[in-house]
Amino acid sequence: MDVGLERLTDTLLNMAELSEKSVSTSIEAYENGRNVRQEIRDWSDELREREEDVSELGIEIIARYQPVATDLRFIKSCMEISYGFSRLGRYALDIAEVLDTVGNDLNCDHTIVRLTAKTTEEMIRMSIDAFTKRDVELARNIGKMDDYVDEKYRTNLLSTLKQPNLDVKCAISTILIMRYLERIADHCAYIGESVVYIVTAERSPRK
Repeated sequence: MDVGLERLTDTLLNMAELSEKSVSTSIEAYENGRNVRQEIRDWSDELREREEDVSELGIEIIARYQPVATDLRFIKSCMEISYGFSRLGRYALDIAEVLDTVGNDLNCDHTIVRLTAKTTEEMIRMSIDAFTKRDVELARNIGKMDDYVDEKYRTNLLSTLKQPNLDVKCAISTILIMRYLERIADHCAYIGESVVYIVTAERSPRK
């Protein structure tokens, strides 16, 4: 069973690296007006395939070894975490598709997107570290950062719509990307909750 659990961990860490790269690449491309849709789509598809690998491996381990307590909790959490990393890839693709859907004016103010993206990318790295180190305190801190991103999304939505000389294209692209970043932050927080569950067997109520 130890070999199977090690394979689960290795697959998740590979997913973590790819999901982080997907998000950072999509944000950088948006700011620079560069189309990376196909590249991000390929990575998103790969993340979904690896999520299926984690599920199949987890079910195989349960069927063959009938793990209990800590090991069963770990397997269940790995399935949840793999879904989280897969969703990060999906939202990275959504960000990449904004360029095709709305277009991008390099004169748009990207400040709020850049700042929020910096926070969400840090949350991704924190979720990876929390899982790798089984760090409960770090995992719980991700939830606090999620609250910050939620607030940025709400306040930006209102302030953007209240602009006297509203640039519709800039406003739509900013609101869309902020929404995707908000969802990325949510999934990072969920990954953090799964890490807490692995270590303590405690579940935090989700929003």
